[in-house]
Amino acid sequence: MEWVEVTAKTVEEAKDEALDQLGVDESEAEFEVLEEPKAGLFGRLRSEARVRARVAPTAVRPKIERGSRRRGRKDRAEDGPAPAGAAAVTTDAAEPGARAGGPNGGGGRRGNGGGRSSEPRAERRPKPATDKGEAMYDAQDPAGDAGEVGEEFLRGLISAFGVSGTVSRSLVDDGDTIELAVEGSDVGMLIGPRGATLAAIQELTRTVAQRRVADGQPRIVVDVAGYRKDRREALERFTRDVAAQVVASGVVRVLEPMPPADRKVVHDTVNTIAGVSTSSEGEEPRRRVVIQPDAG
Repeated sequence: MEWVEVTAKTVEEAKDEALDQLGVDESEAEFEVLEEPKAGLFGRLRSEARVRARVAPTAVRPKIERGSRRRGRKDRAEDGPAPAGAAAVTTDAAEPGARAGGPNGGGGRRGNGGGRSSEPRAERRPKPATDKGEAMYDAQDPAGDAGEVGEEFLRGLISAFGVSGTVSRSLVDDGDTIELAVEGSDVGMLIGPRGATLAAIQELTRTVAQRRVADGQPRIVVDVAGYRKDRREALERFTRDVAAQVVASGVVRVLEPMPPADRKVVHDTVNTIAGVSTSSEGEEPRRRVVIQPDAG
């Protein structure tokens, strides 16, 4: 994703404007402050803050092979007892009944002598993954691409919801974004009020993809039954109507609070209309777009 550069009176305002242009939340973006605002005489602003931002690339957390972890535990056990005062951490402590000890309830001690049992403990083997989702999305080496992983996850999620639907994927925005489209006769429940459920599903899909693929993959956008496309078209029509009113009356219009993706649609639409411009005001989640007539 390419960088966008924004200037504003403060660094925070510049960041907010950049988020509007990118159409993402702050958690999905990374920033570089190129220039701090400088004050001039009599409280006037000599130069504005300058910030550049982009959609943060997918990050993959380090992973350790299960076999390596088991070998590490075995090597530590062969090195001998831990130093005095060190806390003992064993996998047996997590087992139900580990504190109960032997049949006499002696906590692993024999008889009344209090001596620790000399019998070797059985090696605890890792439990096999019984849950299909646990086996499928457990930490492992990065493999495949974000589109394949996201599509696989969405198919499983739809099945878990008991919904009949299909998933297709396509590249948009010159290959910077993968769109996963869910279609079906009864998939409306995956959208939720004002797209809240859809937003949560998209975040889950992105999280799973980040754990399974290498860095530098396109970001994922999830759509259900064409909701995002329909909402974008409705927002574009609404924005054009409001912009025409502003041009005719010369009166500034302040829109209702919107998420970053919707604000981006408004900004992009107004940029194609002569005689009006946009700005944003307020803090998330109450940030809103202002449409005003041009100074000329």
